[in-house]
This record gives sequence, structure tokens and C-alpha cells, in this order.
Amino acid sequence: MSVRLVLGDSQWVRMAPHLPGKVGDPGRSGADNRLFVEAVLWLARTGSPWRDLPEIFGNWNSVFVRFSRWSKDGVWDRLFVAMADDPDFEYIMIDSTIVRSHQHAAGKKGGPEARAIGRSRGGLTTKIHAVVDALGNPLRFILSPGQASDYTQAEALITDLPAESVLGDKGYDSKAFRDAIALQDAVAVIPPRKTSPQVACDFALYCERNLVERFFLKIKHFRRIATRYEQTPRAFMSMLALVSAFIWIK
Repeated sequence: MSVRLVLGDSQWVRMAPHLPGKVGDPGRSGADNRLFVEAVLWLARTGSPWRDLPEIFGNWNSVFVRFSRWSKDGVWDRLFVAMADDPDFEYIMIDSTIVRSHQHAAGKKGGPEARAIGRSRGGLTTKIHAVVDALGNPLRFILSPGQASDYTQAEALITDLPAESVLGDKGYDSKAFRDAIALQDAVAVIPPRKTSPQVACDFALYCERNLVERFFLKIKHFRRIATRYEQTPRAFMSMLALVSAFIWIK
């Protein structure tokens, strides 16, 4: 059985040095790392159950166990950070998107809130809060239950990012958030609500905010992101980190 792979040689050359199994690393050799990463990308792209992983990638349970181990060890997070190595901080944009949580994601102990799953009009949902750079490349993510306000994660999204301007929609209009932006020596490009004090907004620059919406469209081409199947936030964030690392080098 043949399957469509997605990593080109140049992309793999960038990823490989940041994965376990190199010469000098403890444990087993990472000779099959490329096929393993392709397996996880195939699952992310198709949204298929782990048990339906094509045989070309090896035993599905071995792939699942390895994915989980790398998730716990922070490998996927470090890979994303390594690929996101040249951001354009002329300005950054923040926004959020809601994804449906599959019933299989709702069966873990700890309660929905602890698993970043909530109930909204669309049923069980998770919200992805994200910040992207001036080219629309992802910089940081936070998960929350689907009904959570965008504003609740705003300050955490931009903390320590050295942007000249921060772009957001009216959902981020608050004095506290504008003050947080000013403390980072950045300019808030956020339209005021009708009920708020009317402050200046660079609407020409604000039009660039569509780049964060385009980013959400890109990640939702991966069905395992568009619908959340992972039970734990850590596993879902790992899928998101890998997909975002791939977007950086695509």
C-alpha cells in the first residue's frame, strides 16, 4: 500500500537535528525518525484513528506509544520552537478559533475544564488561542474550553514578544490589555467597542489581521486539528506543535 508523504528532503534536513536518536543521544538510534514523523503527520492530516495507520508506517501501537512519550518529554514543543526561529516582529496578531471535540476526547478523567473542553452552542468544543508574526507564522498557542472569552488568554499570548504593534479585534478591547501592550513598548491596534472610550486605531494596519485567520485555515486543513480527537490537552498541543512546525518550513 502506498501513501502520500509530505516531508521534502530540505524540510527533513531542518527537522532532523532537533529530534531524539542522534549520535551521542542516550537510547535507541533515530534512524526511522523521518518515517515516524511522517506517520504522525499522516494521522494529523487525515484525522484517522490510530488503529487505521497504514502498515507502511509500522505497528500503530508502537507509533502511538512513541508519540505519547515524545509528547511527555516535550519533543514536539521543542521542535516547533526550533522551526519558529526567525519571526518577523514588526507586528503580531492574536485571535482564537473553536474546534469541535470528538466524543472520544471527552472520556478522560479530570473533568472537562481540566482537559480544555467546554460546552457551547456547537456542543463539546476546545478553543485555540494563537498569536502569529507579521508574516502569519505561528508563535504561541494556548488551549481553553470553547466557551472561554478570548480576552482571558490575551496577556499570556503576547508576554515577552518584542513586537512593535499588537493587532486584535474588538474582543480584545480593554484598558488592562492596552496597558499590558504599552508596558511591552508596543502599540495596540485594536478597534474600540462602541461602549468603550474611543481611542485611535490604525485601521490600515488593522487590515493585516487577516493573516491570523489564514493561519487558522491552514491548520484546519489537518483534520485532527479541525476536530479534536486527543483526550489530553498535552497530546492535542503536540499535534498542533508538529503541524505548526511543518507550516514554518513548508
